[in-house]
Parts: sequence; C-alpha cells; structure tokens
Amino acid sequence: MAFEHPGDGALDYFPCRYGKSKLLFRGPRRALDGAYCAVLGGTASYGKFVPYPYPALLEAATGLTVVNLGCVNAGPDVYLNDPEIVAVAARAQVTVLQVLGAANLTNRFYAVHPRRNDRFLSAHPLLATMYRDVDFTEFNFTRHMLLSLQAAGPERFALVAEELRSAWVARMQALIRAISAPVLLLWLSDRPPGPTEARADLGRDPLLVDRDMLASLRPMVSGYVEAVISPEARAQGVEGMAFGPLDRPAAALVPGPAAHREAAAALMPLLEPML
Repeated sequence: MAFEHPGDGALDYFPCRYGKSKLLFRGPRRALDGAYCAVLGGTASYGKFVPYPYPALLEAATGLTVVNLGCVNAGPDVYLNDPEIVAVAARAQVTVLQVLGAANLTNRFYAVHPRRNDRFLSAHPLLATMYRDVDFTEFNFTRHMLLSLQAAGPERFALVAEELRSAWVARMQALIRAISAPVLLLWLSDRPPGPTEARADLGRDPLLVDRDMLASLRPMVSGYVEAVISPEARAQGVEGMAFGPLDRPAAALVPGPAAHREAAAALMPLLEPML
C-alpha cells in the first residue's frame, strides 16, 4: 500500500505488526507488557500525512503508552476478522474506538476484502438482481460503487443504505462486546452526526452513520466523545502535513494536525479519569 512506502517529502510511518496479526499499523511498535491505551479506527486514527496524530498527542499528554491500531479505510470487519488485535484492545486500560463508516463491511448485498475493507470484491446475487443495469466488474472500491448505485436510483439505493446501517450496528456492537476493556467511542468528523431521515451523503465520513445508530452503541461504552472539526482547523488545509508530490489531493481530504489536536483535547477530559 502506498502509505506504507513513503516517497520524497512523505512521512515514515515505521510500519509494524503485533503478535501474529497480518495487519500493518503505524509505529514505532509499542510494548504491550505494561499498562497502555489502545486506539482502533480508520484513516484519521492512523494519522495519514500527519506527523503527530491524536494517539501520539494522547500519549504525550498522559505519559501512558498509546498503541495506535488505526487502519487506513478500515471498517469494523478488519478488527472482527483479527482476534489477535481485538485481544490487544481487550487488554488495554482503556480503548478508544473511532466511529467507522458503514460502507466498508461485508453485508447481504456485497463483499469487501477482509483486511482492506474499502476494496469491493463482489456483488451478491440479491444486489446484482436489483441492479441489472449496473456492471459491477467496473468497481474496485466501495465508495465508487455506492455513488454509482445512488445515481442509478434513490429508491433502490435506500434499500442498500438500510442494509449497510443495520449490518454496521450489529458489527460495531459485536466489536464492542469483544473488547472487555472500557471503551471510549469517538466521533471525529467535520460535521455532527445527522438525523436518520437525511439523504445519504456519500461525500462525508463516517459514511451513512446517523444519530440513531450511535444511540444504539452508547449504552455499551464507557463514554462518547464528539470531536467536530472546527472551521478554523479545516481552514488550515494541508498546513503542517507531510506528503509526497502526488499526494496533495489525498492529504486535503483527511484531518490535519489542528483537527488532531482538537480530537486529543476533546478526549482528555474523559480519558484521564479512566487512567
């Protein structure tokens, strides 16, 4: 993957593994033989293009080891398919779980890659029957496919969105149950969670997640933090980020250093008493 092999001007993420897991995480590798906080999440938690993402800022602020287990473009499946990493999270003093999008998971309509959850593998017969006018061999990524399905007709797409939301709730609940450590749920986005009846906005993350879905998780976690990136942080663009000459467009789409500082500041009031 490109983010693991930085070019000129890019960060060295010091890719590392934990135990027998096949997943590569952002390093340097942290020791697991003492007390630590674990962070599970997607691209933002990984801290793509950001020298000091919020897990590193939490470690600096608390003095406690913070194990960054974020995966680029992760859905809940990447963790549920890796019991080794779930066990690492379960042994933590506390685990921060970023709210992941609902597109990157296997469901009744389509299958995704078990480790690279944004990779679309195949349409199940039910979806192929619903969309006889769509050539699914053209798709490599879930977002591209969903945008095409939405454009092909909002009525049919509403059924797909409902299935994804239902599967997401079940999968996230299963993940939280598997983590015996206290869990802090983190919403990190440039907008607050919206109402269920709002039209699916496939241009903003976490994809397809609404307030009711989060409400179904709240009783299962020890705390919920809503870190909505401020207009001031968004206005900084790619300032302070590190990337190769071809990665500027990608860097502009992910949270920058100021957003990570805001996320760390929002987490600290709940995290510190738990440590």
